[in-house]
Amino acid sequence: MPDLLLELRSEEIPARMQRKAAGDLKKLVTDALVEAGLTYEGAREYWTPRRLALDIRGLTARSADIREEKKGPRTDANEKAIEGFLRGAGLSSVAEAQVQSDPKKGDFYVAIVEKPGRPAQDIVAEAMPGIIRNFPWPKSMRWGAASARPGSLRWVRPLQSIVCTLGSEHDETTVIPFEVDGIVAGNVTYGHRFHAPDAITVRRFEDYAASLERAKVVLDAERRKDIILHDARDLVFASGLELVEDEGLLEEVSGLVEWPQVLMGSFEEEYLAIPSEIIRLTIKTNQKCFVTRAPGAETLSNKFILVSNIAATDGGREIVHGNGKVVRARLSDAKHFWTRDQGDLPDLGTLEASAAKFGLDLARPLDQRMAKLDHLNVTFHARLGSQGERVSRIRALAAELGKTVFAGMTETAKVAEPDIAKLSEAEFLKLVDRAAVLAKADLRTEAVGEFPELQGVMGRKYALLQGEAEAVAAAIEDHYKPQGPSDRVPAGRVALTVALADKLDTLTGFWAIDEKPTGSKDPYALRRAALGVVRILLERDIRLPLLPVVGNADLLTFFHDRLKVYLRDLGARHDLIDAVLTSESDDLLMIARRVEALTAFITGDEGLNLLAGTKRATQLLAAEEKKGAVVGDTIDEALLKLDAEKALHAAIRTASAQAAEAVQAEDFRGAMKALSALRAPVDRFFEDVLVNDEDPAIRANRLALLKAIRAATGTVADFSKIAG
Repeated sequence: MPDLLLELRSEEIPARMQRKAAGDLKKLVTDALVEAGLTYEGAREYWTPRRLALDIRGLTARSADIREEKKGPRTDANEKAIEGFLRGAGLSSVAEAQVQSDPKKGDFYVAIVEKPGRPAQDIVAEAMPGIIRNFPWPKSMRWGAASARPGSLRWVRPLQSIVCTLGSEHDETTVIPFEVDGIVAGNVTYGHRFHAPDAITVRRFEDYAASLERAKVVLDAERRKDIILHDARDLVFASGLELVEDEGLLEEVSGLVEWPQVLMGSFEEEYLAIPSEIIRLTIKTNQKCFVTRAPGAETLSNKFILVSNIAATDGGREIVHGNGKVVRARLSDAKHFWTRDQGDLPDLGTLEASAAKFGLDLARPLDQRMAKLDHLNVTFHARLGSQGERVSRIRALAAELGKTVFAGMTETAKVAEPDIAKLSEAEFLKLVDRAAVLAKADLRTEAVGEFPELQGVMGRKYALLQGEAEAVAAAIEDHYKPQGPSDRVPAGRVALTVALADKLDTLTGFWAIDEKPTGSKDPYALRRAALGVVRILLERDIRLPLLPVVGNADLLTFFHDRLKVYLRDLGARHDLIDAVLTSESDDLLMIARRVEALTAFITGDEGLNLLAGTKRATQLLAAEEKKGAVVGDTIDEALLKLDAEKALHAAIRTASAQAAEAVQAEDFRGAMKALSALRAPVDRFFEDVLVNDEDPAIRANRLALLKAIRAATGTVADFSKIAG
């Protein structure tokens, strides 16, 4: 069976688009081949800054012949029905159809449709122009004289050549010569544009990849990443340093070079006085370079790693020199921002009203920036007011949440934060208030203006420089966290209080103006905010009734959805979550603990007993309620005639009392253990007692017994929702 080689070569493709584009190409081509009746053994995509390539192995040489019968209407059907059948079957008259008989339905028309198979190269040639013309680039362009014509080719960058060959391993390959906007597919490609610009004739994937390698192009992106990473590690190790690794930057840089050459540059040590985060971002953002540090150190060294696409004859000295000049210029700017942010603003006299509103000290640089943020009336959202108004809301909400957080500190939390544990509630709330007031202040710093991703990080540094408490500084940085499922949650109680206030304000605000996530669209990252609240409450053991805070049942349901996702990711069964969760449940920590206890309990013998006994009772009760049967409001002991129902009544009272006591103590497993004692009396009840007694009063009383079982077990979970 033949193999297919495809290459689309263009001017440089943005690095961020390459991996997805190669995957899109693979899917579009293989889907088209399969839809046309071909099969293949395997396919792999490749990409470099200047090409997308596809290697498809074991492609069938032609599609299979198809013979199918299309059943039509009865022979005595109306004319329009017959005409519609003929059109659908591709027949010109009923004479081309066959007539088949059915003993029950009579005679009807049948069309025998035969489609001969097609050669693979014809299928490829037909499919590729449409795939190329309609390729799903996020952004694309037209170019050259043809760009003035309607319908001319659009591509991410000007498309320069197409390679498309087909052939088996031992046979000569053939070119599939389709054409797109004057570009005819062939068997010629080009290597590195500086080192090997001459044409290269290729046949199949093996010599294609080998020829590119000789022409200074490493086709496999993962191999380019590996070369960059290991060469960088070796280079910095030789200098007694270690590489500060960055997977995102490594992915990006591997998409900028076809022939990676790793070099080391340096800058003056005076710039190391700038925070490491600023140095790293400056060098990464502007020059796509990696930073280094001494082994085990937190601060950076003055050496950086750059990756060139050229093997320079001077060993890279000029390339290093040029990059160094740009890095120094950028670091000089960064040092200027860092210094300016620690100085006074020139218009302090205009900030006194804002300072008074938030209790700010205008002798402190970060306080000045918060006053400036409020004074400028910087918009947070057109319908949710300014950043200053938002800080006021977060401040008020944090004050209320702080009481709950402080009162609920566990012994573990007190050990983790002994300084906080020593404080009074008033002292704790004072720290929370200060952190809430300064949380957004660094939005007006020049460092964050240049590097928005440093918001919070810079706020913490500036807070420490002006003498704020460590808990306040940490809260300024951490109140944005967690910003995704892999990000850590705030560790300190002050920080998590402000983080909760920030996220809850965002959610309640956008719910109030009906700007909720829809489908895949979530422009304000509200799902992330809700998941952040869920993670903080569960991972930091915070008991917080949400409904009084959010005041919105619909928003509470949104939290429930995020909680379900979070718990399922941890391995919880969906039916156990549903059994515990009710529409009114607003203490997410308690829901999680119930699910955890139910999961552990339901897999043992006692759990199986509880499930079996409860489900039998509740299912029968539900069936009778659906019929409209009368169920007693309470159990009348005088109507308990048989020993089995008397024993069940006694068991229910005992188990209910023990379960209620255990639930009150938040011992959910103990509650389930108490309820599991109902299994034997329930089984005996169903063996000895006819629930649907002829006497309506007795029947209603016996159904009341079943209702009591449901009520008792309902304090723990709705067992009717548990599978099995």
